[in-house]
Amino acid sequence: MEDYKLRVFCTVAELKSFSKASEIIHLTQPAVSAQIQVIEENYGTKLFERTTNSTSLTPAGEILYRYAKDILSLYGDAEKKICKITGVTKGSIRVGASLTIGNYLIPQIIADFMKINPRARINLKIGNTKKIVDMINTSSIDIGFVESDMKGQKFIVEKVYDDELFFVVSSQHKLSSEPSVTLETIMKEPVIVREEGSGTRLAIEQFFIKKGLSIQNLRTFLITDSVEAIKECLYAGVGGSFLSKLVVHRDVANGGLKALKIKDERILRDMSLIYRKKNISSHVVEEFHSFIKNYKYSELYTE
Repeated sequence: MEDYKLRVFCTVAELKSFSKASEIIHLTQPAVSAQIQVIEENYGTKLFERTTNSTSLTPAGEILYRYAKDILSLYGDAEKKICKITGVTKGSIRVGASLTIGNYLIPQIIADFMKINPRARINLKIGNTKKIVDMINTSSIDIGFVESDMKGQKFIVEKVYDDELFFVVSSQHKLSSEPSVTLETIMKEPVIVREEGSGTRLAIEQFFIKKGLSIQNLRTFLITDSVEAIKECLYAGVGGSFLSKLVVHRDVANGGLKALKIKDERILRDMSLIYRKKNISSHVVEEFHSFIKNYKYSELYTE
């Protein structure tokens, strides 16, 4: 029931860009412009001033933006009250998850949630941590799930799970018979690392800084945003990589990869929920939020 055009309008207003809005809400730029044009025709006035380098709200646009936020909030309040009366949890949830979580953790959580809330619909967006933060800041998703240190952000951060990173190699690798590996040994090995903006990369960078080192000291031969590409390289016997136990638990159980602990060290990182302080939450979003916070993560993948 919620007016989708108002959502599009608010996204453009907050990003101050039609092109950025189209990326976030996964519409073409002409489609975004068409949605705005319909609203402008309805009110008979321009809502945005567009130049080569900037997009800003007109005075009329400023007024509509204030009311649009209130309208969207009222839609959410009405839905929550009706759902509480009927006892039915239904509606759409927009969830964003960083790559590791999106591919290896959140699918199981969603499946478990849907077993008890079959009328819910979840729209899952997966990207690196930076992309998920951008989507939260522009209200393009209701809840984000990331695995980085989120201190100092403007949104609310709730830690839900401790993840651990290991140095992962092929079971045929010369180091695979070792129970653990030293940092000195790792520095001599060819290594694959994740791209900038990745939560995994940030965790490794922070760990190295604490040890008085830099990620630049690694013998990096490949940088990629694809976890599957990393695993395929490892299976081929090429180098090693820092990966979450969530990513490799099946590969380790099947004997294809070996997850090595770093001697006398642990690389831990927070997995956290993020959402805006003034979030407009529907009943189904609040139910999903509660479900995630109380989920038994420790029972997912035991070592």
